[in-house]
Amino acid sequence: MANNGAGNLTSLELESGVYRIGEASRMTGVKAFVLRYWETEFPMLEPGKGSNGRRFYRQEDIDLILKIKRLLYDEGFTIAGARRHLREGGAPGESESGAVISPGYGATQLLNRKMLLDMRDSLRAFLTLLERR
Repeated sequence: MANNGAGNLTSLELESGVYRIGEASRMTGVKAFVLRYWETEFPMLEPGKGSNGRRFYRQEDIDLILKIKRLLYDEGFTIAGARRHLREGGAPGESESGAVISPGYGATQLLNRKMLLDMRDSLRAFLTLLERR
């Protein structure tokens, strides 16, 4: 069969804006097994599933995958930090408690605080795993 130049997407997928995991993987540059893992780590990433159990990603899911990818790979967030950032709406200039941080607080202190919060979340995740055993 000849390639129609549309990245191997069927006409149904192009028209409906719904993509299977392979197409979502190619569109975002994230491997399929990573997408399945991210579904377990990011509750807001919930692709639909057909009666046969196959995942169907909408354009909103693709946009969220690209945002997660940017946070993890480009901005250096941990998974826990990216999850928290997305949950809180990613509002800059706010602390975890929601209090506005004064402009003179300093980038170093913000970075240190972020690293400590990410470390705390990672340690909690490890503790949860250990408690299950």
